[in-house]
Amino acid sequence: MRKLKIFTSIFFVIALCSCSSIKEPAEIYETPDYTLEDARNDEIKKIDEMLEKNSVQALWRAKLLGDKATIDSCTKKVVSEFEDNIEKKNWFFARSLYKTLKNVGYENLSSLSKSEVELTKLCTESVPGLNKIDSSEKKVSSYISGTVTIWVDRGVAIHNGRGYADRVIGSGFFISKDGYLITNHHVIADIVDPKNEKYSRLFVKLADDSDNRIPAKVIGWDKILDIALLKVEVDAPFVFNLGSSENLDAGDKIYAIGSPVGLERTLTSGIISATGRKLFTLGSVLQIDAAVNSGNSGGPCIDANGNVQAIVFAGMQTYEGLNFAIPVEYLKSELPALYFGGKLSHSWIGAFGRTKKILGKESGLEVQYVMPGGSASRDGIVAGDVIVGVDGENVSTLEDFQSILLKNPSKSIVKINYVRGIDTENPENRDSLIYLATRPENPGYSVYNSDLIANSFVAIYGMKLTAVSGGNKKYTISNILKGSIADESGFSENDYIEIRNLKFNEEKSAMYSEIYTKNRKKGYLDVSMAISAALDSPYYF
Repeated sequence: MRKLKIFTSIFFVIALCSCSSIKEPAEIYETPDYTLEDARNDEIKKIDEMLEKNSVQALWRAKLLGDKATIDSCTKKVVSEFEDNIEKKNWFFARSLYKTLKNVGYENLSSLSKSEVELTKLCTESVPGLNKIDSSEKKVSSYISGTVTIWVDRGVAIHNGRGYADRVIGSGFFISKDGYLITNHHVIADIVDPKNEKYSRLFVKLADDSDNRIPAKVIGWDKILDIALLKVEVDAPFVFNLGSSENLDAGDKIYAIGSPVGLERTLTSGIISATGRKLFTLGSVLQIDAAVNSGNSGGPCIDANGNVQAIVFAGMQTYEGLNFAIPVEYLKSELPALYFGGKLSHSWIGAFGRTKKILGKESGLEVQYVMPGGSASRDGIVAGDVIVGVDGENVSTLEDFQSILLKNPSKSIVKINYVRGIDTENPENRDSLIYLATRPENPGYSVYNSDLIANSFVAIYGMKLTAVSGGNKKYTISNILKGSIADESGFSENDYIEIRNLKFNEEKSAMYSEIYTKNRKKGYLDVSMAISAALDSPYYF
């Protein structure tokens, strides 16, 4: 069963690597003044160098610059790449390039060999699982036959001088007759981990033939959302239809099928205990009370008609009935990219924020921090702006925006609608073309390396700092984000703090800070505190 990363504001201990000296970045990005000829020429040179490696980003930078000749040359390159993808039948990426050309205002869209409608249809037709399978079968036994046991053979492990068979067991389910199936990434992580130098082989055991292990191949995987697409050369005995999780609510009935502790053909039932649990750095998951155990990971949660509503991925073994599943909508969004193959990367714009509420109503995604040099920063989005739409889709919440990002791969361009001054008497509606960069594994670490500590602490801990004149790493807190680590740790606006030490764990996934403070809530007593934060969370986007 997967270990859960729960994003809370409690203190935690991290295994620290060598101490990080408290230092500011050597350079902070500032928007160039393109009215100056030297600045324009320098940017044109950078765009020309970028064009062969990343034509979409080059086109976006050319649009920001506003140089027609540069825009035309970049557009020509993107069109050429579009037609190359059409020729190779890479429909998923061809569609992404089409949307990019559409968003930048390419005037000859009608001259392209495929339209957006045609490409969307081709994506759906060619990808397993996105087409409904006609089935009048209603027997639960048939549903069970569509599941498999995933078996990862890791050879022999030595413990206390004795060897034992080392294996990982999980579950999966068929989404096509020709043997494509779904499981969790963490089940097959050893197979796709480039750092894994140990023996690992992947097999599948059918529910109706548990004696034979069939070799399987990993097609595509997403580490963040814990999903993997596999292929086995069998005629699937039963194929599941992918249903919907959009309208699921607490109390709805669900059934889980899998191989807990290796016991194949196990079906349990329960209800949706809660929705919107933020256990992933992207999106939200379902909490369920159906009995699941180690080995259930990757199995389907279905409704009474056998339609998949979610994928089991984790549970807390010390707490009975506290288990979790991935909504099937995420799988449906990702299948075209998973089918294309390899590791799936996610997109982001280099910002941090939360859902904006006005009089209790969800009113958009409030940007609370913008990383210098990121996509949002380069196009002029600032803290306080509220994103309300992307490519014609409304955005009312952080989850809305994340769902849109899941459907748009990195290295593409989208059109974002946002409001500046939403709390003022004269709010201003604005549009921006935003390049979707590849989301780093630990966004908070990128923030720390790109900005001053006083600013980066907004995203990392939820506190905005103002440097004290003449002080070295001495600040006053000018703002506290509600619900942040700083807020729940008892810090207040106008508190005085000194940062005594900063450390990171080996993976750069967590930061540890030693802080001396005069805390208002503690009567301005001198207090030394140690706080830590994960450097990835659902609030980076």
